[in-house]
Amino acid sequence: MSEICERETAGWAGTVSELLHVDCDAVIRRLEKFVWDQLRLAVDQSQRTAWRECHVALTAALRITSARLPTTSSWGIVLEYELPRERGRRPDVVVITPGPILILEFKGADSARPEHLDQVRAYARDIEHYHSASRGRAIVPILVLTRYFGLAHEIGGVTVSGRQDLSSVLSGFAPGGEALDTREIARWLQGDYAPLPTLVRAARAIFEHEPLPRLRQAESAGVPQALAALNAIVDKATREGGNHLALLTGVPGAGKTLVGLQFVYLARERDDDARPAVFLSGNGPLVQVLQHALQSKIFVQDVHGFLKSYGGRSARTPEERIWVYDEAQRAWDADQVNKKRGQELSEPEDFLRLGARVGGSAVMVGLIGEGQEIHLGEEAGLRQWNDALRAVGGKWTVHCPPRLAGNFNAVAVVDAPALDLTTTLRSHLASDLHRWVGILLEANLSDAQKLASSVRSAGFALYVGRELGAITAYVRERYAGELDKRYGLLASSKGTVLHGFGIDNSYAATKRVRLGPWYNDDPFSRLSCCQLTEIVTEFSCQGLELDFPIIGWSDDLIWVGSRWHDKPGRSSARDPRRLRLNSYRVLLTRGRDGMAIFIPPTPTMTATYEALLEAGAVAITL
Repeated sequence: MSEICERETAGWAGTVSELLHVDCDAVIRRLEKFVWDQLRLAVDQSQRTAWRECHVALTAALRITSARLPTTSSWGIVLEYELPRERGRRPDVVVITPGPILILEFKGADSARPEHLDQVRAYARDIEHYHSASRGRAIVPILVLTRYFGLAHEIGGVTVSGRQDLSSVLSGFAPGGEALDTREIARWLQGDYAPLPTLVRAARAIFEHEPLPRLRQAESAGVPQALAALNAIVDKATREGGNHLALLTGVPGAGKTLVGLQFVYLARERDDDARPAVFLSGNGPLVQVLQHALQSKIFVQDVHGFLKSYGGRSARTPEERIWVYDEAQRAWDADQVNKKRGQELSEPEDFLRLGARVGGSAVMVGLIGEGQEIHLGEEAGLRQWNDALRAVGGKWTVHCPPRLAGNFNAVAVVDAPALDLTTTLRSHLASDLHRWVGILLEANLSDAQKLASSVRSAGFALYVGRELGAITAYVRERYAGELDKRYGLLASSKGTVLHGFGIDNSYAATKRVRLGPWYNDDPFSRLSCCQLTEIVTEFSCQGLELDFPIIGWSDDLIWVGSRWHDKPGRSSARDPRRLRLNSYRVLLTRGRDGMAIFIPPTPTMTATYEALLEAGAVAITL
């Protein structure tokens, strides 16, 4: 057996020649030990059977290939490569050739299911973009169906092969007859793998003093530049005094919250004060989930509770002088504050007056989302920040991207282009996802369909179905054994038709959900979202994410004729239709790997299902 791997990142690694000279039982024992050492999971008989079936099919194909093309005996074979930082994600086989890198996933099936194709496609995508030794190399996803006896073919960029045709598929990647320098196998295994972390995992790493991986995508999206710009504002405030309001904006999923958390952490690191900065949010679920993940209520706090303690008529002042307010455009207006706390100040004005009271200097960082207002009292947006600046007498300086500058005429404004994040990180490379959602909700189905193809080609799965069982079967199969992956049920709070189809989105049911465990617990926990037993609504998922949400589309927004119709009802909102559209905007932008939309099989929802198909979503059935 090869000892080519210096650190244990795979169950077995070596050359084709070495694999062909190793007994199958010895390989299986090695794989079993690897899984136990890495995850402390015992391997059951079904897994051993799958490994044996994979080994038999692979070695049979490699014998034919190496006999036909002897140089292929030098190729690298990596079995059960554990993607670092992603517990349980292991492509079955990685083949390292002098040219492309082949990712093989074996399934004991006679046809390719969407979950099989998406799984191997995701492995190839992530290795291409996050594995340092794979950059610049062609990465080829191959799905091997051990019960399929037809010819190899391609489906959506994935080569699909049966065991009988596998040798021909492999031979196709060795036309020049070049041998591999076997040192390349060790180099590949030692390559750094830096995946995009979820917000919760990133927050945990930041506050446990663990370095975040250098993310090429985050760097290209301008995250480091935004942090540098905010730190420069703090330096200016420290040197010269005065109060500064910095506004960081960006598309959904661009990393605004991640920037805010990193900024708070860096402020703690650079200041002798133990608590110079705090991350504040009116998003109660986000606060709960982050506090649960960090096991601390110091660094992340509820903004309404913060202002209840220090704002209004209170004479108390907080220890922190740097406040990061997540989704600051959703700050409560004066009417909502009066209703909730009995004070006639909007939250923006409350913050600005507090800044004047603390003395010295204060820096307020507002993280500004787009189209995220879903609660009553949140509809005034940036306008009320300008009104607040005028009310406090212009004692603040505003730093914001040029496109926001027109919202402010009460004080001096400094252009800060670095405070505009325009590339989404949440859905990996599907930077067009938020645009697709926007176009869909604008009822432009033909343009949405054109954009959907680029969303899917970037590796973001986009499904719609009328059988909830088909969708849940998909996610369970696709993410089987992947302990860090999260999938769960989301639904609009206003819909009434879902309850009869296994999605209880009633207020009583969703109120009982313990959000910290729902988002953070491992899949086998009874409180985990992966159990698919509890549902969260737009109010409990905003600012958070899942790898694969299942979205229950209900009767509060249906397709009629050529437009979306929202459900009429009693509402004190200034623009209830806008809040309804924004609720679906939130629900549809929570996914990292993809999403599936469940449309109840009732006659009134048929047009909605057909509209989503026309907009480019792919049908999923049992």
